[in-house]
Amino acid sequence: MLKFSGFSALLFIIGLLAGCGIAAQTALDAELGEADPARYDQPLTSGSVDFWSEVNPVLEKRCVVCHACYDAPCQLKLSAFEGLTRGASKSFVYHGSRLLADEPSRLFIDASSTAQWRQKDFFPVLNERENTREANLSGSVLAQQLLLKQENPLPEARILPDTFDFRLNRDQVCPAIEEYDDYRTEKPLWGMPYGLPGLQPAETELVLEWIAEGAPFQNRNRITPELQALVSEWESYFNGDSLKARLVNRYLYEHLFLANLYFKESAEPVFFNLVRSTTPPGQPIRIANTPLPISDPGIERVYYRLMPVRESISVKNNLPYRLDAERRNFWNELFYVPDYEVTALPSYELEQSSNPFLTFRELPSESRYRFLLDEAQFTIMGFIKGPVCRGQTALNVINDYFWVTFIDPTSPFADAAPILEHLEAMPLPASSGSTAFQVNWIEYARDERNYLTARQNYIEEELAGIQPVGMDLIWDGNGQNDNAALTIFRHFDSASVVKGLLGDTPQTTWVIDYPLLERIHYLLVAGFDVYGNVSHQLNSRIYMDFLRMEGESNFLLFLPAEASSQAWSTWYRGSVNPVSEFIAAHRQFNNDLSTTGLSAENPLSEMHQRLREHLAPVLSSHHGLENGFTGPRERDLLAQLASTRGVAASVLPQTLFIQIADPDSETAHYYTLLTNNAYTNISHLFNNEERRLPEEDTVSLAYDFIGAYPEILVRVTIAQLADFVTQVQALGTEEDYGRLLDDFGIRRSDPEFWQIADAMHEAFLTRNPVEGGLFDFNRLENR
Repeated sequence: MLKFSGFSALLFIIGLLAGCGIAAQTALDAELGEADPARYDQPLTSGSVDFWSEVNPVLEKRCVVCHACYDAPCQLKLSAFEGLTRGASKSFVYHGSRLLADEPSRLFIDASSTAQWRQKDFFPVLNERENTREANLSGSVLAQQLLLKQENPLPEARILPDTFDFRLNRDQVCPAIEEYDDYRTEKPLWGMPYGLPGLQPAETELVLEWIAEGAPFQNRNRITPELQALVSEWESYFNGDSLKARLVNRYLYEHLFLANLYFKESAEPVFFNLVRSTTPPGQPIRIANTPLPISDPGIERVYYRLMPVRESISVKNNLPYRLDAERRNFWNELFYVPDYEVTALPSYELEQSSNPFLTFRELPSESRYRFLLDEAQFTIMGFIKGPVCRGQTALNVINDYFWVTFIDPTSPFADAAPILEHLEAMPLPASSGSTAFQVNWIEYARDERNYLTARQNYIEEELAGIQPVGMDLIWDGNGQNDNAALTIFRHFDSASVVKGLLGDTPQTTWVIDYPLLERIHYLLVAGFDVYGNVSHQLNSRIYMDFLRMEGESNFLLFLPAEASSQAWSTWYRGSVNPVSEFIAAHRQFNNDLSTTGLSAENPLSEMHQRLREHLAPVLSSHHGLENGFTGPRERDLLAQLASTRGVAASVLPQTLFIQIADPDSETAHYYTLLTNNAYTNISHLFNNEERRLPEEDTVSLAYDFIGAYPEILVRVTIAQLADFVTQVQALGTEEDYGRLLDDFGIRRSDPEFWQIADAMHEAFLTRNPVEGGLFDFNRLENR
């Protein structure tokens, strides 16, 4: 058991040192010696506190839940030891108005030593001066933040005072150790965890003892000989020498570079990233560092390698993807069995590499489409959990709640060579790079007009007598693949993709074909630069407007003309955006091809029901309410809760995690209540609130957890469930909502916050060991 002999006295000494105002760098240098950034490049390897078994679990549960991915405050990523030693930065990754693209600051990629991070203006949060216990604590921002929290716990108040700033785009205060004395004076309540209850005393002392000992750390090797054999086998597969293999593997890499790859044979998931290396299998990986996966690696040949994931897994960027023999056989069937020839490897010139229809024209298009469909949830999640990680600019271009289905890959609509040839000449925003200074709406509109005209002509002239627009056009997952039907929920600047058709009446519905699916990937994933300038981000947003409406238009082809026009008019009420007007002009063709036989009474609702029936064999039930409490009383109350709409729904936050417990049976089930905000239209980048329709807001209730960013945690017992539902449905004001939280909420200020948060994490990871991860608490509300 760990002993803290004399630790209280040591903390007293550290308090005196901090109180003396050791803030200026010269004073710190005189007191503790000059900083040595290289100190942690070869960390101490032994101490009384073990990083992996003792410190890291505390960091994950209390720190990584706010400090992971690009939106970690002050870019301080505590999800890896290397993130701790890299430190923090006063620069923002998400800065949508910057005129010049920023230099990327990707952990493990854009610098390989602490000194290099210091040159990129990251400052230390661990002491880099002399290695003594006193210096390690007094010279560490992390230690001082924990001590500040210990000295100044949260006020005993349900709602925290206005001295806390919880705005999403708040001004970040990122003090270096030289500035910490002023920070302590000006922000005494801003210790860490920020705006949340502090750590337990034993947890604080554990982390402080580890820091005092010099932050000892040993690399952990989770790669067993059996895993290494699988890695070698797959690296051999990814690095075939033929032209066909090299082109296929480039295609695979550009679609899997964000994946957390894992082997089905592993007893527990050990994740890997597929990276481009300048070194072949069998040698240490040296990443070919480029801004984007489509960028020129600068060498004649890269090798595709499996690099172990070294960070804690967070929900907001976990994109798991299984590798096994079945997967390899399927890829062989797609890309190696068909009889075709690859005559030359495509260029990495940005004009070509940003256009997948040009780059991979020699790969069979049906094979490419089947590859994307096979894990369609993963493909779509890349748009949402990919480079954006937090993506208001990209995500406010979609509705809050909609269904997604796909054109069957065997349909003539899916494999139309004349249409694909047309797309080869259509540049995507990435072709201009991420530093351009123009917004290209006119160019995109012209290209989209030409493309839609070509598609219209193809449908009318070549397909009208072959295959009318009927339900057999919708991919049914071959009767076994549950990726065929997806539901997307947007939570302001983040979103979730789940399998199945959740709820009854989505705000809109998309039908996606291969050209649309591939273009979205190269727009928002492979070709999107999170460090790009304002023009790059605006062009991406504008282009996505066209693609969203294309997906919606594909769905409306299944409706009679009048119903199609009525649905479109509802989805785009009041829109004066020329994008929507332009798409509307090209939308109404071919409704006479529909053979769905919908009734005139309510064809839109009937079409949704047809989708459910057509896809019934593959609809996922993972989030079905039948997985939780199933007594008649509970089923009825949960159905009532799910029917909440209008003003009551508009008062709720977008994402609530609910624990419903039965104390008698010691059973607890977890549900997510999602609010779907309604708008007259989403064709504009700004002034969303002016287009809100709160009277049309709805909620979706799902079993288990959906979303990475809960805004409130709720705890209800079975006996209280009826009262909870009654209060929710009677909501009309902020005061009503406050009373609801008084009775059932676990606010961020609640002393039991960590207890319920830990229970939710445990339940989530138990049920979802591969797809799960740590939630992010940066969006927790304070009301």
